[in-house]
Amino acid sequence: MLEIAALQASYGNSQVLFDLSLTIEAGQLVTLLGRNGMGKTTTIRCLMGLLPVRAGTIQFERAVISGRAPERIARLGIGLVPEGRQVFPTLTVRENLIATSRPGPWTYTATTALFPRLAERHGQYAGTLSGGEQQMLAIGRALMTNPRLLVLDEATEGLAPLIRAEIWACIETLKAQGQSILIVDKNFARLKRLGDRHFIIEKGRTVWQGTSADLDAAPELAQRYLGV
Repeated sequence: MLEIAALQASYGNSQVLFDLSLTIEAGQLVTLLGRNGMGKTTTIRCLMGLLPVRAGTIQFERAVISGRAPERIARLGIGLVPEGRQVFPTLTVRENLIATSRPGPWTYTATTALFPRLAERHGQYAGTLSGGEQQMLAIGRALMTNPRLLVLDEATEGLAPLIRAEIWACIETLKAQGQSILIVDKNFARLKRLGDRHFIIEKGRTVWQGTSADLDAAPELAQRYLGV
C-alpha cells in the first residue's frame, strides 16, 4: 500500500532524513519508533506533502505521491491525525467532523458511535474541549475522510490515563476492522502488542525493521534505540 524508499528531507540547510525506508501492506498496523528528534514527524510531514522531499520516493498504492500537494495526497485516501491535534477551535464538534468528510462507511453516526463523547458535545466549540476530547475529535475528523491509510502522529501524548486507554481501545477496534494504520507514539508496550511491523529510525535513517516477535527476541534494540 505504501512504500517509502531512500527518503531524504531537510529544513533549510539542515538535513533531517537520510535514505529512510518504510513499507505498509494493506490492513497492517505499522509503527514508526525512535527517540525524540530522530525524524518521525518529519517522515509524516513528507508523506503528507507538508515538507518537500529532497530525494527518494513515496508511493501510495503504486502511484508516486512525493511532490504532490497535501490536498491531493489527502484525496488519494490518506487521513492524518497530526501531532498537537490541530482541531478547528471556532467550529463545533459536528462542524469539525463534517468539514472535510467524504462518502464512505465512516459517517457522522458511525464516528460518534466510536467516540460517544463527541455525540454528547456535538454543539460545543472544539476549542473548549479537553485535550483528550480534542484528540478523539482529530481521529474522528480523519476517519470521516474515509481514508485507506490512517496516520496518527503521537496518538496519545499528554493525555490522562483513562483517555489514553479509551483511544487505544478505539485503535484496536480500527485494526480489527482491517483499517491500515501508521502510528507514532511513546507507549512502546502498546505499540509492540498491536503492531504487525515496526520500523526504528535513528538520526533520520531506518536502522531496523521487524515484527513484535523479532523485537522480543532482541531486547537490546529497545534499549539501544528507544531507551526502553
